[in-house]
Amino acid sequence: MGRRRIAAAHPHPRRISMEDLVLNWDLGTGGLLLLAVAAVAVLLVLIMALKVHAFLALMITSLGTALAAGIPPDRLVEALGFGFNPTLGNVMLLVALGAMLGRMIEASGGAEVLATRMIAAFGEKRAGIGLSVASLLMGFPIFFDAGLVVMLPMIYAVARRTGASFLSIAFPSAIAFSAMHIFSPPHPGPVAASATVGADVGLTLVTGLVFAVIIWAVVAPLAGRIYGEHIRVPVPTIMGDEREETGFESSPKVSTIVAMLLLPLVLILMNTGLNMLAATKDDPDAFKATPWVAILRALGETPIALLITVLVSMLVLGWGAGKPGTLVEKLADSALGPICSVVLVTGAGGMFGGVLRATGIGDAVAESLADVGLPVIVAAFLIAQIVRLAQGSATVALTTAASLMAGVVSAGDYNAMQVVALVMAMSAGSVGFSHVNDSGFWLVSRFFGLSMKQTLASWTLIQGAMAVLGFLLSLVLWAVASAF
Repeated sequence: MGRRRIAAAHPHPRRISMEDLVLNWDLGTGGLLLLAVAAVAVLLVLIMALKVHAFLALMITSLGTALAAGIPPDRLVEALGFGFNPTLGNVMLLVALGAMLGRMIEASGGAEVLATRMIAAFGEKRAGIGLSVASLLMGFPIFFDAGLVVMLPMIYAVARRTGASFLSIAFPSAIAFSAMHIFSPPHPGPVAASATVGADVGLTLVTGLVFAVIIWAVVAPLAGRIYGEHIRVPVPTIMGDEREETGFESSPKVSTIVAMLLLPLVLILMNTGLNMLAATKDDPDAFKATPWVAILRALGETPIALLITVLVSMLVLGWGAGKPGTLVEKLADSALGPICSVVLVTGAGGMFGGVLRATGIGDAVAESLADVGLPVIVAAFLIAQIVRLAQGSATVALTTAASLMAGVVSAGDYNAMQVVALVMAMSAGSVGFSHVNDSGFWLVSRFFGLSMKQTLASWTLIQGAMAVLGFLLSLVLWAVASAF
């Protein structure tokens, strides 16, 4: 049997590095595909049939997949950490800070106050639309997971007040965040893809915003209506319950809560604006190294922006409202316990996806597909879609597809808008059919109180619809751009 060396997606000395990992045998593209399908099937049986906790099931499946792929036993723990460590590190900071902020807003009565105003402004039947529009605006600079966690208290409060099906309120907001995260810079996937294939970032930004808004406008209302009627789940209490007496109640002004939600948005937009300004300079690195620019960019990094907002919420809703420091500390601590399961299961989803990436399945499938000779716009979409299905990460799927398409783009005579259309097609492919190897799948499942079966029947299909619509829009853009 052959031995195969694979490259790391996240090189890191000894701790996460997979650069020098040697697989004990070469399964080939067909074997790797069969292994991935078998691993997903085992995971489904463990969770749905045997009722094993998702965290344990993901870990067991990840171990079995690593062994079956030929990863040496003495490197199994390292292979598990390859996907788990970066996912957990990224998710933990954002979810923990977002949960603290959400708990402060929920316990103070701020979510209820904002929900009351939103219902008064939009009416009970349209309050969910108002939340969805707010999520779309917040989703421009804020990552999917961070934005969703910050918005959850308002989603919960509106669902309780209106008595509407929870998913009819929750899914439109989640779709808004997802559409922005996938299609529009400054999010990492479209930015990296644009840089790799040489797309104009300004054109990609404008086009991505148009795509995101259209996809949200079409998919969000349909998903809210369909799943709101067919999947009835109670409003989760993971961030507390409005009926719970905490002693933190103060009924803050609507303007105070709105300002608190806008604060991280403004800080992150500041970071985004400075990065875009740097790109116009002759020496971007020198501009970024300017002390005042470096400080402002640091304040706009998502974890730091959320930390600042949490501290402001403690000051305004806690100490400033006459609440004792012990109560503020106790409330912040109470936000962390309930999200432990969410964070661990999400990290384990990243673990499973990381093991699949370590086997090289995404690269093998993508390279095979690239040699088929499909039309370039179709190949761009399918490569990203299949890599997404194989290993879970939308960002990895998009960057992998962009890397393989870079040579095709450089060798072809494509105009600027055609290249942007290719980026949009790859973005569409990277969002499609999120399932058990995607950490975002588990984030939605846990925060929305859905079983794995319910999440597969709803969120997976929603993401698939977003992918198909995004691809159709890309085809239209490609056709128009090719006519000139």
